[in-house]
Amino acid sequence: MGVSGAGKTTVGRRLAEVLDVRYTDGDDFHPAANIAKMAAGNPLTYEDRQPWLDGLARWLRDHAEDGAVVSCSALERRYRDRLRAAAPRALFLHLVASRDALDTRIHKRTGHFMPARLLDSQLATLEPLAADERGRTVDAMADPDRIAHDAAAWVRETS
Repeated sequence: MGVSGAGKTTVGRRLAEVLDVRYTDGDDFHPAANIAKMAAGNPLTYEDRQPWLDGLARWLRDHAEDGAVVSCSALERRYRDRLRAAAPRALFLHLVASRDALDTRIHKRTGHFMPARLLDSQLATLEPLAADERGRTVDAMADPDRIAHDAAAWVRETS
């Protein structure tokens, strides 16, 4: 989980490889209207996110038995609560970086619908993991391979 540019897709794919489980990217669950809205520079509302959350929750529930990794923003506690309701054993890995580092990453990537101008709205919306949530916060600027291997070890000892 984390804001745009945190490396969710890169780390998520690698973590799924290390754990030898299925992977999906939360961006693939957004309806076309959501993608168009974000591409136009407009942040999504809670209502906009409902179909996205429903799809993610179904996917997690369907793959919970064998384990799986999904990369998604999960910016608010209530979003994470919905995902946990579908997959109670879910763990969250929160990738964090400075605003400047995130902005640099977003400007360097190509082919993604999320414009850099939405970063500030995501940072304003972000609710970091609470002490009672099953999760960890990690430095998104660390080597993605290291993050994935450390996260895999944590998942194995937690599960």
